[in-house]
Amino acid sequence: MTTTTAAATSAETAAAIKAAAEKSVAEIPHPSLEKGSSLYGSTKIFPDYQAEPGQSYLTLVHGIAHESSVSFVAILQATRALRKGFESVLYFYGPGAMNCMATRGFPTTGDSAFPGEHNINNSLETFIAEGGTVYCCRFGLSLHGLREEDLIAGVIPCHPLDVQDALIHYASKGAIINSTYMV
Repeated sequence: MTTTTAAATSAETAAAIKAAAEKSVAEIPHPSLEKGSSLYGSTKIFPDYQAEPGQSYLTLVHGIAHESSVSFVAILQATRALRKGFESVLYFYGPGAMNCMATRGFPTTGDSAFPGEHNINNSLETFIAEGGTVYCCRFGLSLHGLREEDLIAGVIPCHPLDVQDALIHYASKGAIINSTYMV
């Protein structure tokens, strides 16, 4: 095959790809819905429960920061429980301990290398500021070489044996227990 023939074939292939891409885009109208269109209904099924005096809500988090939505959603749920009047507690253990680090950032601490890099930090700071309690397992920190002095302000470091005893404590109080786990 000569250079001229190869260039012609390449140009024909590029033209065919462009035509196929245009055909593909035209098959379904875009956008199919205008911005602001409802995609889902808004009927809430269950009552908007509020805490009775003395009720607790414990969330155990065993999920890696930014590897899934598990940890972030757990913080949001604990914050919602707090705002409903529950004594709301987050307990990070195992790889979940990584969520409690104030040293997140790139290229320097506090800088966001991507949008949302500090969602967990900001949400934990809000949770603590609004009266929530956050515990973090020291063994979970040690598994990942994380330093206790780098915890977000207000996070309480705990002994590894406290995970089970915290669960027993809150269960004996009749707490709602939300246990999140990522594998």
